Amino acid sequence: MKGRKVVVAMSGGVDSSVAASLLVDRGFDVTGITMNLFSLLGELCRSEELRSCCGQKAVEDAHRVAIHLGIPHFVADLRREFMAEVIADFAREYGRGRTPNPCIRCNERIKFRIFLERARRLGADFVATGHHARVAVDPAGLRYVLKKGKDRAKDQSYFLYRLGQAQLARVLMPVGDFVKAEVREMARRRGLPVAEKTESQETCFAPLGDYPEFLAGRAPLAFRPGPIKDLDGRILGEHKGIGNYTIGQRRGLGISAPRPLYVIAIDAPRNTVVIGQERDLYRKRLLASDVHLVSGGKLEEPVTVKAKIRYKHQEAKALVTPVSTRRVRVEFDRPQRAITPGQSVVFYRRHVVVGGGIIGRSLA
Repeated sequence: MKGRKVVVAMSGGVDSSVAASLLVDRGFDVTGITMNLFSLLGELCRSEELRSCCGQKAVEDAHRVAIHLGIPHFVADLRREFMAEVIADFAREYGRGRTPNPCIRCNERIKFRIFLERARRLGADFVATGHHARVAVDPAGLRYVLKKGKDRAKDQSYFLYRLGQAQLARVLMPVGDFVKAEVREMARRRGLPVAEKTESQETCFAPLGDYPEFLAGRAPLAFRPGPIKDLDGRILGEHKGIGNYTIGQRRGLGISAPRPLYVIAIDAPRNTVVIGQERDLYRKRLLASDVHLVSGGKLEEPVTVKAKIRYKHQEAKALVTPVSTRRVRVEFDRPQRAITPGQSVVFYRRHVVVGGGIIGRSLA
């Protein structure tokens, strides 16, 4: 690999900075590029408290690391592409009463498609990121596999399940072989100027976590008042727009009851929020569409996997049965709490990502 060209997606954070440093040490010809995906408000762009990978502060931090490492650094303006591919989809899904995961969409459409293609045009052999995940070759040497990162608490393979063979062949994830504490210590030992930087956590285009405010002007139909009903169809109150709610939500319902109430379902065509008790949140089955397998193949018969219905959800044993070419039914051994349309269900076999799909609806 020595001497081969690699473009590192540098977010200005510790992980991508250490990834770049490791690749320099391994003899790669390294260039750092920071993706400008979204323009934050001026007062937020340079905030030391902003825990987002976007903004002017991220660009400056990445540039300081590049100077320290002695590598070129550039900024790629992908705001137009990000708006079309990620934000438009995010607003559209909320308008349908669904809760999408924009990071999965961004990885699929921006980082590992558009950015990867731009890197190829620059003559790069690989793109590298600071993801806590690993790329390997299967024992037969026939296919690439996507594996969980060594640090299970920081593992980000869930967000990468839509990668395929063509992408994995050209992607490096150097920090996936280390736990976070090791990555942080490497940053200190190497004198990287971001060694003590706080991890980014918020969504880049809504760094304060205020999705309704962000969406109000982009999906106005999702913020029309409508009825709140119980499972028997009785009207219990009025909601302020389905864009303010997601499955499993308890706060903000504005309804007094002897027991806690939760959002059980969102009926977008009828502009209705359905609520019930916590026990009503549990389901054993779901239907998923737009199914993608990392291997590039198709699911032709039922398979047993461990499945996650959201990033922080604990994996659970499940049977995945094909319904059509890109639709599956997932049946869990035990009921799962708050299966949410729009989120992704991701399938694992031990530490290897099999694939996943977009949750359409839950079944009893």
